[in-house]
Amino acid sequence: MDDSSSHKEERDGMGFVEVGNEGANERLSKSEEAEEDVGLKEGADDDDIQGEVRKVFYRKTIGSEGLDEDVGIDDGSNADDDDDEEEEEPALKYERLGGPTSDLLQRDNASAISVSAKFIAFGTHSGLLHIVNYTGDRIRSFKPHGASINDISIDSTENFIGTASIDGGVSVNSMSNSDSYSFDIRRPVQTIALDPQFAKNSSRMFVCGGLAGNLIIYERGWLGYKDRVLHSGEGPIWTSKWQGNLIAWANDLGVKIYDQEYQARITYIDRPKGSPRPDLFKCSLSWQDDSTLLIAWADYIKVARIRARPRTAPGSSSLPPLYAEVTAAFQLDCMISGIVPHPTPSSSTISVSNAPKSFLVLAYTVSDKVINEVTVDRSEQTRKAASRPELRIITRRGEELSSDELSLPGYPLFQCNDYCLVQAEGFSGQCHVVLSPKNIVLVRLRDKKDHVNWLIERKRFEEALDIAESLKDEGVEIDANAIGQQYIEYTFTEGKYDKAAHLCPKVFGQNALLWEKWVFRFAQHHQLETVIPYVPTDTLQLNHLVYEMILAHYLAHNAQNLLRTIKSWPNTVYDISAVIIAVQAELDRVPSTSPRGILLMDCLAELYIANRQPGKALPFLLRLRRPHVFDLIRENNLFTDVQDQALLLVEFDQELMEKKKVHEKVPVRSVAIALLVDHTHSIPVTRVVQQLQPRPYFLYLYLDALFEKDPQLMWDFSDLQVAFIIISIVKLYAEFRPGRLIDFLRTSSHYSLEEAYSICQERDLVPEMVFLLGRMGNNKKALYLIIDRLNDVSRASKLTIQAIDFAKEQNDDELWEDLLRYSETRPKFIHVLLENIGAQIDPIRLIRRIKNGLEIPGLRGALVKILQDFNVQISLLDGCQTILHSDCDDLSRRLQKNQTNGFFENGEILLGMVLYQIDSYQPAVSTCPICSLPLYNSSSSITMLFLCRHVVHASCVKCGDGLPRSYNPAVLSMGSLDRELNDKIALTALVRSRLPQGCPGGFLPSKSIFFKPTHSVRIYAYLEFLD
Repeated sequence: MDDSSSHKEERDGMGFVEVGNEGANERLSKSEEAEEDVGLKEGADDDDIQGEVRKVFYRKTIGSEGLDEDVGIDDGSNADDDDDEEEEEPALKYERLGGPTSDLLQRDNASAISVSAKFIAFGTHSGLLHIVNYTGDRIRSFKPHGASINDISIDSTENFIGTASIDGGVSVNSMSNSDSYSFDIRRPVQTIALDPQFAKNSSRMFVCGGLAGNLIIYERGWLGYKDRVLHSGEGPIWTSKWQGNLIAWANDLGVKIYDQEYQARITYIDRPKGSPRPDLFKCSLSWQDDSTLLIAWADYIKVARIRARPRTAPGSSSLPPLYAEVTAAFQLDCMISGIVPHPTPSSSTISVSNAPKSFLVLAYTVSDKVINEVTVDRSEQTRKAASRPELRIITRRGEELSSDELSLPGYPLFQCNDYCLVQAEGFSGQCHVVLSPKNIVLVRLRDKKDHVNWLIERKRFEEALDIAESLKDEGVEIDANAIGQQYIEYTFTEGKYDKAAHLCPKVFGQNALLWEKWVFRFAQHHQLETVIPYVPTDTLQLNHLVYEMILAHYLAHNAQNLLRTIKSWPNTVYDISAVIIAVQAELDRVPSTSPRGILLMDCLAELYIANRQPGKALPFLLRLRRPHVFDLIRENNLFTDVQDQALLLVEFDQELMEKKKVHEKVPVRSVAIALLVDHTHSIPVTRVVQQLQPRPYFLYLYLDALFEKDPQLMWDFSDLQVAFIIISIVKLYAEFRPGRLIDFLRTSSHYSLEEAYSICQERDLVPEMVFLLGRMGNNKKALYLIIDRLNDVSRASKLTIQAIDFAKEQNDDELWEDLLRYSETRPKFIHVLLENIGAQIDPIRLIRRIKNGLEIPGLRGALVKILQDFNVQISLLDGCQTILHSDCDDLSRRLQKNQTNGFFENGEILLGMVLYQIDSYQPAVSTCPICSLPLYNSSSSITMLFLCRHVVHASCVKCGDGLPRSYNPAVLSMGSLDRELNDKIALTALVRSRLPQGCPGGFLPSKSIFFKPTHSVRIYAYLEFLD
């Protein structure tokens, strides 16, 4: 295509539009003073250069507000904050390609590179082309040229590789077969670009260009390849890139884009004014996608967007259907060796998948002296040592997000064109490749695993651990346990023992070995108490030595914590016997009444209970006054263990009762007394009485409860013991509960009446004295004792009733006579007698003794009451008589019916004293109640049935051997009914006359004359037999 048209025509005819602003073209500010970096030495280990990357962050002169907002850099208002600014995490990670590749580069410098998803192809200055994989292993090598290879291109199928060399040759070789195409341009070739569909299209097109200034497209036809010049006349062709149907190339004047589909050039983007020589600072082209081209030339970056031209625009029919628009343009403070699209780093608030694209730029920093091309000063023209190349991430607004300096071997000798940056298309994960003459470096985005490692390197273990645990659900393999151990080690080393202990459960989990290791380590640093609350005891159990060490620590330093730990820990995690010995030894060295001694006794009690030795724990619990001691005794049947602790138990229980009375204000039952009374078989009464004698009230409580439960419990001892206990009860009742004494005296008969009377007389207990006198038979003295006390007006009415009750109890007519005689001159006494005499004596006896003219208060009412009582009594007697007569009549009829009813008996049927033998009936097994032999031991045996239903052998009855047989059965079939009855009556009379007595059942034991109801039957059965 002819290129004679002017630049103005290209601008106007192709619709070129350049969008920019002054701020976008301003020069970025210089970076701040960097820290001293660590460079790679020649021959250094090539496994990883991530640690050799020096991170530098820049403050921008433009867009600072946007930069601060996106990246989160401090605004720098405080100068002190700038010095202490927190280090930011790098966005990229680096890995030097090692293995055979490193050896190849040591022998020959690399000059060009191109990558695919499967391999890396790089050329050398000697004309060799090496194909290696991403681990550095060589796949293939061949020599298509005799001099330096300037450019390499790979088609989309990764099958064909094209190379261009300064020897003027172009070569295309197949990776899968022997296909090879070679062309001699006869001038140094700077660039080659294969059709992305080179392997698929039969035309096998590619473009190339060089110092000749022509961009030539080669296309295979029927007769071989033919070439066509796309552009010429504007200086050397420095680079070219083919994407889809679009071909972009750069020459001395600028960048042009050609549409292969429409066979037309669609745009021209000029080279920035004042740019340095293009042969010193090459142009870099990179297709971000099918419609976006990134252009980096010297220190400028432009972004061109390919758009479809609207067909409605005037004159659009004569213009290409596509046009380009520069959407961004800005200048950097460095030269650019390569540019590729790059997503916004993960530190941004926007997710990577949806983030707007930024640029990854390989920057080469030069001084102004080098750029001054017109100087005549040889010192200025002297070649200066180069700086380290940098990888910078630049946003579309020109904001620099990060910058990493790469320390590569030999970098002081390399120029801008010696470096190259390419992107691996289709590679698993974002990957870029940096080429220097002596190294190939893989550049990848840092992932979450790298983020965790970065946090670990900076001792930010807590953040790293949290992220590592969250990544488990995402399937990312990160050893969170190892991170946790590093975190604990770090905090432990820093002296943050509380933090380290808090982390242990989270990090160690169910790993017993780690737990044991670190518990002992805490102990070695005298920080055992810090980790104790976190030591596992339930879901995971460690070696018993760990727990015993902890208990020993508490025993020596904190008895309160020792008690709490013993109560909370399972008793299976340590050797209880060993701990008991240690605690007992410590208790022997301190006073038991001291606070420490009390705690140690409590510990021993808990340990003995846990060791199933509650009997040994009992003394400690009693001394410590623990309320649950009574439950412990009952649950573990420790009654024999408290035989000699009765007084201690009761005293302790009384203390608890007093406290409960104060708080609850309700009567409280003594638990200790109930325990002693309920288990007298294990706790003997005499032993308890002996222990409680010094405390009479406690003894009273015990004996009272014992007597209330079962008075017989006190009679099962020797007479002396019983007499002593009974007299003790009488004294205790008389002292502590006199109202209960009379009930005891009435119930018991095992006490000395004289001693009991003496005790009651000392305390003037009249009812008890009266009862005792009555029991001693001195009824008159008892009555007169009551009568003598009637002079006490306040007690007269009560004593009068007591005298009447005493007379009723004794049922002695002489007492009644004495009582009536005493009442003759005492009207009030007569009134009380009339009201309460009842039916014991005839009221007429009392009424006749009343003297004429004696005024008796309430006499009328008393007489009316007597008459009413007699009427009620007579009515009751009449009712009882009626009921008695009815019951007698009913019972007599039942007796007559039962005596006259017949029933079946094995062998023979008998009624009254009449015997009927049934020869055809098979006898069952039944015995005679007199001889205990079977009733039917032969077919000729005779049994007798009395009306009382007793059946016996006739031979067992006195005079029963000579009884006649019943009438002849043949007579039944021949005679009439009258004759049959006459025979029965005659037989009955004969049997009665022979027997001297009735049924012998009255002389037999009750169990021998009992017959089951199944032996009887209704009377109708006998009647059927008669029929």
